[in-house]
Amino acid sequence: MVVVRLDRLVNVVGGYGVRLCCCPVSRSAEVRSVVLHDATDARVVGGDVFLAVGAVSVTEAVGWAVSARAVVVLVRGGAAEEREAVSVGESAGVAVMVVDPAVSWSQLAGVVYGLVLEGRETASGRGPTDLFALADSLAGAVGGAVTVEDRLSRVMAYSRLQQGADPARSETILGRQAPDRLRALFDARGVFAHLESSDEPLFVEPEPAHGLTGRMVVAARAGRELLGSVWVACGVPLTGVRRAALTDGARTVALHLLRSRASADLERQVESDLVIRLLEGTADAATVVSQLGLPREALRVIAVHAHVASELHAALLLAFEWATTGFGWSRPGRSTLAGNTLYTILPGEQASAAREWVASLRAALPPHVTVSAGIGGTSFAADLPASRQEADECLALREARPPDTVASNTVPPAYDESWNDILLQRLRAAARTGRTPARGPVAELRRHDTEHATDYVATLRAWLEAQGDLADAAARLGVHPNTIRNRLRRIAELTPLDLDDARKRLAMIIDLAAAENDR
Repeated sequence: MVVVRLDRLVNVVGGYGVRLCCCPVSRSAEVRSVVLHDATDARVVGGDVFLAVGAVSVTEAVGWAVSARAVVVLVRGGAAEEREAVSVGESAGVAVMVVDPAVSWSQLAGVVYGLVLEGRETASGRGPTDLFALADSLAGAVGGAVTVEDRLSRVMAYSRLQQGADPARSETILGRQAPDRLRALFDARGVFAHLESSDEPLFVEPEPAHGLTGRMVVAARAGRELLGSVWVACGVPLTGVRRAALTDGARTVALHLLRSRASADLERQVESDLVIRLLEGTADAATVVSQLGLPREALRVIAVHAHVASELHAALLLAFEWATTGFGWSRPGRSTLAGNTLYTILPGEQASAAREWVASLRAALPPHVTVSAGIGGTSFAADLPASRQEADECLALREARPPDTVASNTVPPAYDESWNDILLQRLRAAARTGRTPARGPVAELRRHDTEHATDYVATLRAWLEAQGDLADAAARLGVHPNTIRNRLRRIAELTPLDLDDARKRLAMIIDLAAAENDR
């Protein structure tokens, strides 16, 4: 069972024009029930969250809440009510939240009920509302095919009724989003600007070149916030009863979108907590994997950084939203945010599936967002912390590459192919902490090169990489083989190398690799 706490309620409804003015109770207090003031019923009904509909003052609202033994009360008002709430709420021991007058009680009640009462359902994968059924109902009322989209033009639902449907609608539904050329057309005609500023329906004229026979569109708004839009396929503007039905339907869609968002927020919290448990290691890893709905097979961890030049966190939050919303109707991975990194656990043996996931994420984000990713090796549930470390190291490897390297900008490194680079990266990290020998043959040669401007370290490296082949070593340095032979003789006079000992050759290779930067 998912426990909803006051802090979660405050965070969710705070996005809809509701401000917490005083909180004399713990924000970790559980809220399990909602009660709405009923002026026609004198009976006192108890509940944790009290919606003070019809209260003429904060004092009256708090009095009702005290009688109901509520933890928090929501009351409509402005600056004066906010000041009153501080003193009244503190003395009564009730948290007080003041609701922006622009937010209707019906919309707010949908959010609160959806979060508090339906949270238990969302944790098991059930949604609080059915937008598809609503789209069908609205299509019948307006006499045309309906599509419900969010504010990013992503399709949330559509009606089965196909009356007035055209190629543009089919392409939008199949692509789960209005295609770029249609969005550009709507933008040029001022459709998006209208949706941002007006609640009135707008008719979009036909455009045969884009397969568009005409649209009636209206904003779905909560208070001042645009949540999405409702589109009706029609050749002429809707009037009279049908226009009114569309306007009323948009209000209902807004309520459903609010409840859906509240449920999605709760699901993200539950998912994030479970994913973090797996990444940090837990004794019941197999159970957690099952709770997340992931298959009990090989998994990979993907680590992602997303940023733009002017914002440190906005792009990462947008990436997290896409990762937890999915590409289309379902999504294969489960994600969380930890620090400045997005982590996703993805099923699959092959690194190609993880790279496709990263490519889909990159394509879904605005083009000015820079996305870097690293892919850990395959692991089963109990070993996911190791895959996370590998993903982090692959991400660091990716970001250490020159920005003008084409491959580094398109193909994220995976541990499967990059384990050798990761090993060298770990060795270099150890070297930076002073864990490599300060004395020994390689250290002596470094000092000699520094003091006498010789190239003995490079010569030794070339000879070791060429596995003792003088011609190959000479070619690597662009010198004659005799030069290599003479340098090796001088090196042997400076320090005992014992190049015939395989273990010492290996130790010198490790020492050289750990101390040198990538060439």
